[in-house]
Amino acid sequence: MGECVSDSASLLERIKDRRMRSIAESVVANSPISEGDLEYLLTTNNILELGAIANFVRHRLHGDKVYYGVNANINYTNICELRCPLCAYSKSKGEEGAFVLSLDEIERKVSDAVACGIDEVHIVGGLNPELPFEYYLEMLTRIKRIKSNLHIVAFTAVEYDYFSQKSGLPLEEIFDRFRKAGLNAIPGGGAEIFHERIRSQIAPRKITADRWLEVMRIAHRAGIKTNATMLYNHIEATADIIDHLCRIRNLQEETGGFKTFVPLVFHEENTKVPAKRRESTGFDDIRIFASARIFLYNVPHIKALWMYLGEKMAQVLLSFGVDEFGATYMNEKVVHAAGAKTPQSGTEARIVHLITNAGFVPVRVNASYEVIHALGVY
Repeated sequence: MGECVSDSASLLERIKDRRMRSIAESVVANSPISEGDLEYLLTTNNILELGAIANFVRHRLHGDKVYYGVNANINYTNICELRCPLCAYSKSKGEEGAFVLSLDEIERKVSDAVACGIDEVHIVGGLNPELPFEYYLEMLTRIKRIKSNLHIVAFTAVEYDYFSQKSGLPLEEIFDRFRKAGLNAIPGGGAEIFHERIRSQIAPRKITADRWLEVMRIAHRAGIKTNATMLYNHIEATADIIDHLCRIRNLQEETGGFKTFVPLVFHEENTKVPAKRRESTGFDDIRIFASARIFLYNVPHIKALWMYLGEKMAQVLLSFGVDEFGATYMNEKVVHAAGAKTPQSGTEARIVHLITNAGFVPVRVNASYEVIHALGVY
């Protein structure tokens, strides 16, 4: 595994590969690495030295802490007019399994989850033309009435663009209204892969990469922190990953609004997009997460979602630059519709055990990294 090297002298002494050492020297000096360096990291088989550099960055930012959350998922509808080839979860109206949750049903689900001790609710859904704009605002208002300090992470950039189109309101006003209704942060979904050649094949009707970035830019200017994601293990090439990470880093230099970068491994079951491999390899995952940690010097957190990767791989990645393990995600459905074999919900005790067993200190937080339980003390 990636060895934790916390001081610069020890790190540089450890690195023998000449190109890797040059990258390490840039990292020690707090200098951004180049696109060429990123390509080298994404294609290297020297994962131990790669891990040493990624862990140096991780330790400089977070020490031995690993963050996790206790939350619930609310998918308010799976009816979506986009029907992206990459999506196994969406349905058309009238199709078997299609649904829309009423506001009363959402309220009951959140009340039940709050009774189980959650700190946060994560809300995403499809682009359903029959849902009025007021439905979304009332949803957040009702949730905040259940528990006023419940952290709400809601709706992707794709959904906000849709709300703006349907309501005729500019995004600036959309975000102002949602913040007043209780919105705390925005998830990073819908980014997929930015390169248009790939995007046109896996999500042809989804907003463009430029529009996704513009929605996030406006959210950041409104003072709303967001995540950013990247979907890999489908038809993307290394150059597409480099392009994606560069655009994230560039926008972060402009706004500082991304709090977390989340690589998402693609699962192909029930989709129309082939995966590179039925399951990504450990080397694939390590290279992407560790390279992202080194390249995205200006994004504070790198998250490995155990539900996507599996518990064992998520544990390993804690030694390769990752500082967040994900959350309990009570009743997760989207990745499981695409064939994920992990449980649909996690327990706090299990997550704490996995983090501790990997040699780190678990810290329970919400999506804004406000500490609920500090330093794993319960």
